[in-house]
Amino acid sequence: MSPALETVLAKAGLQVSPDEFLALVTDAARRLAPPHPEPATYFTPDQQAALTDVGLDLSPAGPADARPRTRTVVAHAVLRDSALTVNEAARQLQVDTSRIRHRLGVGRLVGWKDRGSWRLPAWQFAGTGVLPGLETVLAAIPSDQPALVVAAFMTTLQEDLPVDGKPATPRDWLLAGGDPRRAADLASTLGTPA
Repeated sequence: MSPALETVLAKAGLQVSPDEFLALVTDAARRLAPPHPEPATYFTPDQQAALTDVGLDLSPAGPADARPRTRTVVAHAVLRDSALTVNEAARQLQVDTSRIRHRLGVGRLVGWKDRGSWRLPAWQFAGTGVLPGLETVLAAIPSDQPALVVAAFMTTLQEDLPVDGKPATPRDWLLAGGDPRRAADLASTLGTPA
């Protein structure tokens, strides 16, 4: 295996071997989407006609369109690898595993089922607790948003959340003591057209 990949994984803080990482990427690629989806198949003939009339191109994606898909597959693999199990989250928060499952059930933690077991993205934890104001932000996120979208939002710089005069991620905003309602207002728009 490539020493360069080992170096990249180590620098990223990922506790996974290159072979395991590549297996995660392969699995994510297989599950996320077909390599060349045909957008038109998602719409009825009437919808296709309306969308085409307003200038949308519903032709199949080609090999040149693979880069965004590749970024998504890699992001998904990293999110999965860095996520905590229920047991790991319970240890970190110093609570029983039933408390973690309860928090997942009522939306006070975010996670997804992977091969029958819960995975909890690491971005929502801070030391032996959760991010301050996390519940407020999670309550505002539309329920149809997948974990990868939520993770991307929480770890992407936002102009509307400055810390020391510079854009900050919602995660850093909350860690710096920012008002969780401001981050929640932004989170409530996830999945809506810009």
